[in-house]
Amino acid sequence: MFYVLLKHVLIGPLVRLLYRPRVTGLEHVPTQGAAIIAPNHLSFCDSIFVPLLAPQQVHYVAKAEYFTGTGLKGRLMAWFFTGAGAVPVDRSGGRASVAAIDTGLRTLREGKLFGIYPEGTRSPDGRLHRGRTGVARLALASGVPVVPVGVIGTDLVQPSGRLLWKLGPRPEVRFGPALDFSRYAGMEEDRFVLRAVTDEIMAAILALSGQEYVDMYATKAKALASRAAAAAAADDLPRAA
Repeated sequence: MFYVLLKHVLIGPLVRLLYRPRVTGLEHVPTQGAAIIAPNHLSFCDSIFVPLLAPQQVHYVAKAEYFTGTGLKGRLMAWFFTGAGAVPVDRSGGRASVAAIDTGLRTLREGKLFGIYPEGTRSPDGRLHRGRTGVARLALASGVPVVPVGVIGTDLVQPSGRLLWKLGPRPEVRFGPALDFSRYAGMEEDRFVLRAVTDEIMAAILALSGQEYVDMYATKAKALASRAAAAAAADDLPRAA
């Protein structure tokens, strides 16, 4: 009930009014049954626009701490994330990716849509980065189709590091034809198959988003950018006589 209120009464109408998001390819998203929703990742608000425009609820993983907070703030956060369809995942102990896959499998086996960002994190430079194989493992283990998604312009609505959204940009969400990987059933432990499936998904996302592709993980790109910024800052420091 809270999800319906968020999408159709509280947040959805306001976002549609202010940003007039474009959407194409809705016919590719199942209105019933399980599927993996796999978008590129430009901004935090991707997790608002994609579920808002999808024909049925999209479930994402969220940190378990969001559901266990104390006090009024903690209860409100737990209420919001539960109502929005977020699924708690324990990311402690260095098993974040495994926990996310396990959570995704449970969600898909319940016949729901599960959203996962194949890049693993937001793009640091607007380009599409090499996909992590978790999305392939999830697709092969569950046997459900993968719907690639191209998200455009959300980084203009909410640039990295910015809490408030900007008015003016008009984002777009493009849902592509579902990808069927049933030919690889039972091969989810084969790393070559996982890479081939992941690359096929990323190629479909690339065709939808129109981004420049770089064959590097987004986490590595972020680390390189951080080191470059630190080196530049050090060069700007006054030298000792």
